[in-house]
Amino acid sequence: MMKYIITAVVLLSIGLIIYGFNLEPEHADLANKYIGSGTLGLFLIAMPLFLIKESKGKKFKDYMLTDENVRKMQGKKPRTTDNQDSPKK
Repeated sequence: MMKYIITAVVLLSIGLIIYGFNLEPEHADLANKYIGSGTLGLFLIAMPLFLIKESKGKKFKDYMLTDENVRKMQGKKPRTTDNQDSPKK
């Protein structure tokens, strides 16, 4: 369902932008409103909806550049702290 809403918003926004560019020069103010509305539709409605849809079920921490994740990408062992090396008393 969300896929169809996003597709409709994207198509409507692109249609508004194209229509704005095809208006006659004497209607420049109206053309700018259509182009601006289409751009806002793409970036303030369609993009956030798409990102919400695609990020469901994913952990945000996996995509952050923490020291641990950088070491995994480089193939190095994770750092250990002094507390982990010493035996418990």
